[in-house]
Formats: sequence, structure tokens, C-alpha cells
Amino acid sequence: MSDLEPIIRIEGLGKSFPTSGGVVKVLDDISLEIRRGEIFGIIGMSGAGKSTLVRCINFLEQPTTGAIYFDGRDLSRLSLPELYRVRRSMGMIFQQFNLLMQRNALQNVCFPLEIAGVKKAEAAEKAKKLLDLVGLPDKAKAYPSQLSGGQRQRVAIARALATDPQVLLCDEATSALDPSTTRGVLELLRDINRRLGVTIVVITHEMGVIEGICRRVAIIDEHRIAEIGNVDEVFLRPKSAAAKRMFYPDGMQTDSFKGNRRCRIVFDGNSSFQPVIADMVLKFHRTVNIIFADTKDIDGRAFGQIVIQLPETDDVADKMLEYLRSQGLTAEEVREHVQ
Repeated sequence: MSDLEPIIRIEGLGKSFPTSGGVVKVLDDISLEIRRGEIFGIIGMSGAGKSTLVRCINFLEQPTTGAIYFDGRDLSRLSLPELYRVRRSMGMIFQQFNLLMQRNALQNVCFPLEIAGVKKAEAAEKAKKLLDLVGLPDKAKAYPSQLSGGQRQRVAIARALATDPQVLLCDEATSALDPSTTRGVLELLRDINRRLGVTIVVITHEMGVIEGICRRVAIIDEHRIAEIGNVDEVFLRPKSAAAKRMFYPDGMQTDSFKGNRRCRIVFDGNSSFQPVIADMVLKFHRTVNIIFADTKDIDGRAFGQIVIQLPETDDVADKMLEYLRSQGLTAEEVREHVQ
């Protein structure tokens, strides 16, 4: 459970880059808070500005406008040595692992400790403990070329933890991994968060990653924050068009169904297990087409969604919506074609 106190606070952040064709705005008026001890997700499509945002958070990129506060300190007001110390409090995990190929796993984990001036024997002892923490106690002498993608990422996580950071910034950390390996890495990050209390910021374009590990999420769309909230709440009741694209059925095709009245029904872990759709059909003596159905695991809770085509008779369709809501379900009409 995270404290209410924010460890990272971003106020009105903007970032632009000069190009031969003029100034390109990559981030525009970004404001959000990341609470100490939480796992926070930042999601957006390619080109939305996610990677630039994470580089602004640790001040590898200096914002054009706005401010970033880490643990209450305005990063723009820090001296260079102070900024270096803050960066050591932010471990970084990358999509392509960024391991040193000429060093074995133990030496890779030792590398940031060497830079920090830690004695060799002390660094090696700490690196061994970190490799054990990430589940690789027997891979200390293995080189990156001898490791699988998932094992390389685990070494990268151990290396990121070497300086005892308060925050782990994960920039598309699972994008190069297969689904099974991704689940293992996400579970490892969840365990690190639980055991060490490290705040984790997950930057991704994959909604499955957000659903699997994050408590709260910020959705970036067209370089701005479209929506922020608890993942389950945004899934149940998405407000922005960007959130609906993320959480609604992926590529739901409804053109083959006649009529325009469609309803999205969401079941959470507290919903009744009664056959609601069947009971509704019996009650109103009208059939409905099921266009889409799936289930999700969001922060350890089971959720499901069904999209149905409502009868064309408005009076009956309205009563069906009212009935579904009376059963304690989230039911909303989907009027637009969802892509």
C-alpha cells in the first residue's frame, strides 16, 4: 500500500525540440503525481511522448517548461553533484537491457557500484545478493550472450537496484519479451515493490502490462495527459477517447451487425455470478447478440466485459440498460464504432 505523499510531482511539463522544419512539441502541459511506494503506469501509443517523459523525470532531458519535483526538491534548482545523487535514487530499466556484453552478470551488477566508489569485495557481495533476489543465483559468471531475454532483463533489474534507488523507471521493460517471460518479470517487479518498498514507474504501450501490475495509470494521448486514475476505475468507466481505445475491445468489429445500439457490460470481482444476460433475455422476451467478451486480471482482481447488441426498439433497449444497472453492473451504451 503506498503512502499518500508523492515522491515524484510533475507540474505543467512541456518539452519541445528544434528541428529543421521548426519546433516540434513532444510533451504539453503534463501534470501528475506518483506516490511513494506505488506501482504507477504511464501508457500511450508510439510517438505519444512516453520515453521523453521518463527522460525528463530523471532530468536526462531538461523540460522546456514546467517543473519536476523529486522527494520535494525541484530538479531544475539542483547543482550538478546534487542531480547526480538524485539520479542514483532512480534506477532505470530499458527495453533492450543495455548490459555490457564483455562483462558477466555479476560484473554488470557491480558496474554502478564501481562508479559510486564502492570497494570491490563489498560490491561483489551486494551483487550476489541482488542476483539471488532476481532469481539468478547460479548465473553470476554467465555473460549476456549466454542468457535468455528474460534472464538478461533480470540482470538489468539487479543492476538497477544496486544503488538502493527509491524509484525504478521501467521504459518498455517487457516489450522485447514473450508473454510468458513478461509475466515472470512483472511478478518479479511486484515482489520487489512489496519487499523493498521501491516505487515503480512502468512506461509501456501494452495495456496487459498496466492491467497486470499497476494500481494507477496515466494515459498519454497526443502529447498530453488524457486521463489519470486507478486502473480498475478507468477500465470500468473510461472517460476519455484515449482510455476507451485502450480498454474497449481491441479492434472490435461491429459493422456486420445491424443497428446502432450496443452496450458494454463490465463485471468486477464483486459482481454477481448469476446468469444476468440470460435472465434479461427471459425477462424481456427479446434476444441480444453478443459481439465481444473477454476477461482480465487487474491488480489481482478478476474483471470481465461483454459487448452486446441491444434490440432496435428504443423502449426495450432503455429498459434493458436500466435492468443491467439495477443488478449492480457497469453498463454503458457504446454508440460509436470502436477501433
